Amino acid sequence: MTSTIATRAPAGTATSGRRVGSIGLWLVMLAQLMLVLDATVVNVALPHIATDLHFTRAQLSWVLNGYAVAFGGLLLLGGRIGDVFGRRRTFLMGVAVFTVFSLLGGLATSPLLLVIARALQGLGAAFAAPSVLALITTSARDDGARNRALALFSAVASMGGALGLILGGLLTDMANWRWTLFINVPIGVAVLVAVPRLVAETPRRSGRFDVLGAVTATGGAVAIVWALIQAGDDGWSSPRTIGGFVVGAALITVLALTERRVAHPLLQPQLLRSPSRVAALAAMAATYGGMLAMFFLMVQYLENDLHLTPLLTGLAFLPMPLSIFAMSRIVPRLVERFGAVRLVMLGAALRVVAFLPLTQLSPDTPFAIVMVALLLTGISAGMTFMPLTTLALRNVEPEHAGSTSGLFQTMQQLGGAVGLAIVASTYAAFAVPGDFLTGGRAGFWSATILSALALAAVAGLVIRPRRAA
Repeated sequence: MTSTIATRAPAGTATSGRRVGSIGLWLVMLAQLMLVLDATVVNVALPHIATDLHFTRAQLSWVLNGYAVAFGGLLLLGGRIGDVFGRRRTFLMGVAVFTVFSLLGGLATSPLLLVIARALQGLGAAFAAPSVLALITTSARDDGARNRALALFSAVASMGGALGLILGGLLTDMANWRWTLFINVPIGVAVLVAVPRLVAETPRRSGRFDVLGAVTATGGAVAIVWALIQAGDDGWSSPRTIGGFVVGAALITVLALTERRVAHPLLQPQLLRSPSRVAALAAMAATYGGMLAMFFLMVQYLENDLHLTPLLTGLAFLPMPLSIFAMSRIVPRLVERFGAVRLVMLGAALRVVAFLPLTQLSPDTPFAIVMVALLLTGISAGMTFMPLTTLALRNVEPEHAGSTSGLFQTMQQLGGAVGLAIVASTYAAFAVPGDFLTGGRAGFWSATILSALALAAVAGLVIRPRRAA
């Protein structure tokens, strides 16, 4: 009897432990959804924010890009801090910062205060997000479990943008734009209370922090995005635009030089020696840039040209999260059968097909064409994000999981910020007062070109093996 009890107890304990760990990872995934939602949840509310706080058109773009630039520029530092101090601890610290400044952003009374709050939200997200992916990849029991978890993470990452538009429209219509930020507070508090009890801490690792790398990476990103946004108003040849590009390029150059010499670099040089990882990072930047830009333009079209309410505008995006969720259920099997590279190429090509009709929008364009474009965009996103994540994290040692996760999400966020800046600048350059479509069509062409660049980035991985053979 004693031996029977002794052998069964560990099995029950193991089952209970797996259940608790599963709940904990679901909560971590909920926090990741909150971080991703925040990139677009205020998008639908932008006209109301501009009216309430008296934003200019140039200032308004920083409500989105202030978050994206801080998020993307500090993700590498967040990944490194997670590796050294423990990923759960770093995750909780980031969620706490994000929650506090969500509250303060909702209480903002001026454009400056709101943009500062959004940037500090991005700081919190930069600390929390790399630990999410690292906790998932290091907690999986085997490759199958890892692929399923990555598929769910990819669905959250790609679906979150579209869900943010729906939630933003709902909150703006039912309450006001401030609730697009207040909604993060109860979620953040619940995560802060529950995760310490349900998710185990990862071991600490020795190392120092590359402060110069963090400053140059973030400063370079801010300068380049600022220059791209200013180009729409000042022109590409204006001194301010050129000066912004020069400062950004100088800071990125300093980053590249110092990362080779410091003992504990923010950007691990060996992570960029894999062709598949570099292609995945480039494709992710172009993919997310094109999608975030499409969201921005489509909201303007639906609200300004079709005169939909914020809620109806958000609901118009419903085909995207539904198709992304459906694809997330079958993509792991498709990756096993066809390979990640082929699936990414097919998804990128489908996204180009989806964007092309939007470059020809006119007052007579049937709404069904817009809905089909959104549906195809969702299918392509669901087909692309998980394989790109797999390519980026392939053959990464556990001690570099946080840094690699941070690098991957850095390219996603900075790609989104740069892509949005390019498209917004193109839209502003061709804009005609009172007419969205003239500038909007030019902007959709820019988004289409970004998607084509994602296809080109991964196509090299197919051509290279054939040449080698």
